[in-house]
Amino acid sequence: MKISEIYSLLDSLAPFSDQESWDNSGLLIGSLNDSFDEIVLSLDLDTNLIKNAKQNTLFITHHPLIFKGLKSINPDKFPSNLISLMIKKEIKLISMHTNFDLHLLNRYVLSEVLGYKDFIKEGFILKFNVNKSFDEFANEIRSKLKIPNLRAVKANSFIKNAAFCTGSGADLIGSFEADCFVSGDFKYHTALEALENSLSLIDMGHFESERYFGDCLAIHLQKNGLFATITNSINPFTYYEGKL
Repeated sequence: MKISEIYSLLDSLAPFSDQESWDNSGLLIGSLNDSFDEIVLSLDLDTNLIKNAKQNTLFITHHPLIFKGLKSINPDKFPSNLISLMIKKEIKLISMHTNFDLHLLNRYVLSEVLGYKDFIKEGFILKFNVNKSFDEFANEIRSKLKIPNLRAVKANSFIKNAAFCTGSGADLIGSFEADCFVSGDFKYHTALEALENSLSLIDMGHFESERYFGDCLAIHLQKNGLFATITNSINPFTYYEGKL
């Protein structure tokens, strides 16, 4: 199968033209005229994945390996080390980032993983009813996403409704009305401001909320007769549990 064929399919699922202006989704390594032997889906790429990948594999990732402009290729430094190895092994790469969030990933995680199937979509934001205590809601998120340590800002004891976005959604605060915002990568000052403005936050973590990329995309590929291996790069964070 040629890259051009699967690229057209991916574009029909989540148009690359809908990515954010700062994003770099699309075909990053390879040519549309290239062929490939198998498909591997992953949130990111790391050395272990590339070393163990077969020759002429097509990787489809959520996060683009090449994001900012590369001024040099140094095989001793990331991401050049992976790019060099991928070229040697004739590995191709397509990334689907904000276009995939917008059309598929946000709704998949909220409905299929967390179980909230009734929601209103406002761009990247999904709004839904909760009607639970904050503690019950936060523990539900932690349990369903299997997060050992959940960070949260408890500005309200009861959550009537919430807004949702996978990955890093802090920049979207202020664009919606809700009792609680469920997203990831919240910074200290964002949390402080939210608390003062009576907006509760639940930080799912970036990796934890987007690791379902492969599961989500695989469903759509299978509907079109394509089968892929689902894997994931490692979570760079290590969690330490215990009492002080």
